Amino acid sequence: MVVEADELQAELESKGELMLAVSEFEEPLEMHLHDTEISDDTVRIELTDGVLTFDVEEVVSMWHHTHSLADFGLED
Repeated sequence: MVVEADELQAELESKGELMLAVSEFEEPLEMHLHDTEISDDTVRIELTDGVLTFDVEEVVSMWHHTHSLADFGLED
């Protein structure tokens, strides 16, 4: 899957948060509208202890991150 910067920006604006698989990281990354800047070439995420920057072309997939009641032990 090739992800374009404008597609990534549109999805983030639509959903408010996204999960990303990035080729240079083993774990998925979570990005939020309030802490992420996307340019034509890079993604910049402000974290509590620093800034993470990587190339848009390194994004191999994205998905909307959701939770259920069961995730919080609140299911009936």
